[in-house]
Amino acid sequence: MVTRQSPTRPFRTRTAQTFGMTPASLRSPSLEAPFAGVRVPRGSLVSVLDVCRAAARVLPDGAAFSHVTALRLLGIEVPWRLADDDRIHVVTPRRDQRLQRANVVAHFCGQRALTTTTAHGLPVTSAAQTWLHLSHSLPPDDVVVLADSATRRKAPATTVRELRRLLDATYKMRGIVRCREAIDLVRPGTDSSMETRTRLLLVQSGLPCPQVNVPAYDDAGRFLALPDLSYPELRIAIEYDGDVHRTDPATWRRDVERRQRLEDAGWIIVTATADDVLRHPERLVRRVRAARDRRRTSTRP
Repeated sequence: MVTRQSPTRPFRTRTAQTFGMTPASLRSPSLEAPFAGVRVPRGSLVSVLDVCRAAARVLPDGAAFSHVTALRLLGIEVPWRLADDDRIHVVTPRRDQRLQRANVVAHFCGQRALTTTTAHGLPVTSAAQTWLHLSHSLPPDDVVVLADSATRRKAPATTVRELRRLLDATYKMRGIVRCREAIDLVRPGTDSSMETRTRLLLVQSGLPCPQVNVPAYDDAGRFLALPDLSYPELRIAIEYDGDVHRTDPATWRRDVERRQRLEDAGWIIVTATADDVLRHPERLVRRVRAARDRRRTSTRP
């Protein structure tokens, strides 16, 4: 005698007998079908992870979640231009393995090997592999921004060394030229994509590349702060102020005190906002250039 159970997780319809279910019961309003051949308890698909767990029931051998889906599973910030793509992306190492399901974007990776990892118990393309896959759909600056996002100061998903290693081992992939052009501009240890965009703006304007999150010390060797960007030799800090500085009073107070310590120690603080970076970049470049000129003039014998 088969005892009927109430499924609490995604399952293949062909395994319905495990729950004592009949073909008729698979059409129950208590279930929904996110993909052909898969059923889940109705209302259980709350997050991308929930949907991927359902899709995993029909993944072919060697397949992995990829592209934007991989970024979300790996906890990497999704580029602005791809943020509205909520489809499930899957890549397979062989063309004949591509998953044919509605709501799934099937990709084929022609490389000799597909570099994967595991996230939340699911097969996912590695952060470096995902960077390569997405590069052809992004403008050059965004390729750098994505690599920076994958190598964050806190909980990095990969390293610049691994990005280079996979880049050197990859041939004839769409976007590979953009990755080769971007790799020398990548800086690990950033905290936000806007910090990266600020840095790229300064470099593209002919200014030296500022250092990223390098500790600042006073003349006695005491720690002062960790500026977003800086020219330590000139004691110039460039701080990006995002919305959190406006909406979170505690963050605002900490930043005011931190900047006061820098100024008391003789540092010049240049503050950047989204408008400075995206709408009026010339004014930020002008302020940074002026700070550098002022500092170099004041240090001349």
